[in-house]
Amino acid sequence: MKNPPPRLKEKYQRETVPALMQEFSYSNIMQVPRLEKIVLNIGLGEAIQNPKALEAVEGDLMAISGQHSVTTRAKKSISAFKLRAGMPIGKIVTLRGRRMYDFLDKLVNIVLPRIRDFRGVSRDSFDGRGNYSLGLKEQIIFPEIDYDKVDKIRGLEITIVTTASSREEGERLLELLGMPFVRS
Repeated sequence: MKNPPPRLKEKYQRETVPALMQEFSYSNIMQVPRLEKIVLNIGLGEAIQNPKALEAVEGDLMAISGQHSVTTRAKKSISAFKLRAGMPIGKIVTLRGRRMYDFLDKLVNIVLPRIRDFRGVSRDSFDGRGNYSLGLKEQIIFPEIDYDKVDKIRGLEITIVTTASSREEGERLLELLGMPFVRS
């Protein structure tokens, strides 16, 4: 028996594509913007003194995303931070396909509403090409993270990469997929 497609992908195909086709008057369905990938990143300045921090972050990202992370390394040496080129300073995960849709669904419907005093995410975090970046102050708002096993609260950066060609198209795509933007 084959797994059904993710809920958010069905919503994209059934509701979002026709709405975007009409709103931006695309002549071809291939012009409609879509999600390309979601990148999760945790930068670890503390990894210089505490190499065990990388293992803890690896476990957190594995629980959140469902796949292994890749270690990011310093490109330059910075003596003020006691950093040499090639030292491990973070972890990154790239989600595509089913995991990407499942993660975005979980982010929008479960994780963001758990933030204290949440009123929506900012509309100002788009780059000029329709990609959206979001920073979370703590990884413990994800339901998969066991609060008792967390050694330190760390931030997490989430970048949603779309095929949109403008900020307006990317913003409308994410809005139709359920991203809770701040009311302006």
